[in-house]
Amino acid sequence: MPNLRRVGRKAEDRAAEYLIGLGYTMVTRRYHAGIGEIDLVALDGDALVFVEVKERRAPGFTPEEAVGNRKMDALWGAARAYLAETGEMARECRFDLIAIDASGIRHHKNVFREGM
Repeated sequence: MPNLRRVGRKAEDRAAEYLIGLGYTMVTRRYHAGIGEIDLVALDGDALVFVEVKERRAPGFTPEEAVGNRKMDALWGAARAYLAETGEMARECRFDLIAIDASGIRHHKNVFREGM
């Protein structure tokens, strides 16, 4: 059985390299707050981007299916904590999803907003 933390870190590494290739600037990785974790925090121009990275290897399941309401609530809570901690409450921000599977990397921008 694969070490899931190692698999997750490799997926995050791959996603970070992909975003850097698009011109994003990595700000931090694996930001932990009491309510949840944000895989990657990056800058896309002036916008702060909170990135969730999901990889699925099992056939029949897409990485996108793994991000439900509970996960979105945890991401919002962690993002609010990050913004408060860094004093960036007024900065433009969004949530992106990087989905990785056998077909490659898919980048979904601005995938959800608070309350969705």
